Amino acid sequence: MPRDLFGEVEHPSARVGTRSRYTVPISLAVHALVIVGILAATILGPAVLPAPASGELILLADVHIPEPPPPRIVAARLTPVARVNPNAAPMVAPDHIAPEVPVPDDIHVNDATVTGIIPGATDFSTVVGEAPAPPPPAPVVPVRVGGKVRPPAKTVDVPPIYPPMAIAARVEGTVIIEATIDIDGRVQSARVLRSIPLLDTAALTAVGQWAYSPSLLNGVPVPVIMTVTVTFRLR
Repeated sequence: MPRDLFGEVEHPSARVGTRSRYTVPISLAVHALVIVGILAATILGPAVLPAPASGELILLADVHIPEPPPPRIVAARLTPVARVNPNAAPMVAPDHIAPEVPVPDDIHVNDATVTGIIPGATDFSTVVGEAPAPPPPAPVVPVRVGGKVRPPAKTVDVPPIYPPMAIAARVEGTVIIEATIDIDGRVQSARVLRSIPLLDTAALTAVGQWAYSPSLLNGVPVPVIMTVTVTFRLR
């Protein structure tokens, strides 16, 4: 038994120099050729995309391409053309002066284009209608005495008549009246400011007969408003 176990070790059946030593190199060469063939078939063969698995979901997106905006229209700027005034002075001195064209004496004038001319008339001094009358002067507003307006001087003084009823009642005192005097110095209107009932009428009657010198404002006569007094005293 021991000889059977270790006999192969002592007397191996494979000998150096037999065909078994070429087995490993040949196997390596065959594997290398197979790998090279697979790589070549992969590179040189048609490209085949893998089919999608049945469980995959394919989404198709609808892409909307917007239309391009319309071209922008830019308004062209027009250079204003300067108007030439025929009556303006020339900028450049002319080479010569042209003689004036004489105007004929019998030149025809269109009557329809001339305002105020009688059709068919040759005398242009004839004017239709008369010149409008000047507007009436604005009414002069009475001014109060004072400042530049000095009170007028009384030229006519009429004393009041004492009413008999006031004499019997022994009524006396002073009535104050506001009088408007026109440009001629006459009393235009009057009204009582401080009243004494029995004496008011006599006072207004007397003041209405008074007269004054015209009042002047900047050298021009103007109506004025002034305050006058009428005093009644029993003797």
